[in-house]
Amino acid sequence: MKTDVQGGSTCPVGAEQYEAFHPSWRAGTAVQYDYRHTNGRLFSTVAPTLEEARARRDRWLEDQP
Repeated sequence: MKTDVQGGSTCPVGAEQYEAFHPSWRAGTAVQYDYRHTNGRLFSTVAPTLEEARARRDRWLEDQP
């Protein structure tokens, strides 16, 4: 996943970025997921699947102004 020179997410406003990887702490794959809200706030999570990451994002969105 793309980051800036300081390691921050380059996710554009209103968009999502994700990347699957093989973590050393569990079998199988996981997904690093970023979503930047239209208010500029960044949501970031690591989840077992893309569907779970999006479900977490949707719960987070319910609390955003």
